[in-house]
Amino acid sequence: MFPPDLTARAASLIDRCRRSKLMLATAESCTGGLIAGLVTSVAGSSDVLDCGFVTYSNAAKTRMIGVPAEVIAQHGAVSEAVARAMAAGALSNSAADVAIAVTGVAGPGGGTAAKPVGLVHCAAARRGFATVHRELRLGDIGRDAVRLETVRVAVEMAYEIAGP
Repeated sequence: MFPPDLTARAASLIDRCRRSKLMLATAESCTGGLIAGLVTSVAGSSDVLDCGFVTYSNAAKTRMIGVPAEVIAQHGAVSEAVARAMAAGALSNSAADVAIAVTGVAGPGGGTAAKPVGLVHCAAARRGFATVHRELRLGDIGRDAVRLETVRVAVEMAYEIAGP
């Protein structure tokens, strides 16, 4: 289902989390659960994946993982502030030690001049460490390509933050 190199990277993430005794959670908007789907496509993922939140609507972001409605209102759902709040909320609402969060505009519609199609914000959080953020500007490369590249970056970020 996923490209072999991406599945291999997810397996590496699982191995790293297992060795470090870390549990993982996802908080996904534009990817709609693909990150959790990739992780669970690897045998043994139950050793490290606590849960995945698909918070596609703004209301779900607030209700399920505690993203403050005022942060969404001030910055918009596709923003660094919301991605960081999603990662923090995934940690707060799970038994995970590491959380990865993504929010973006996958397209083909929905983009604006300020927030074009292909804009994605990713955040990775680990208990006791600073949250890291990456902004992707992928362009209008197609909905599937935006989502897959977001998954690729998110897994890499989780791998990095789960490191020693």
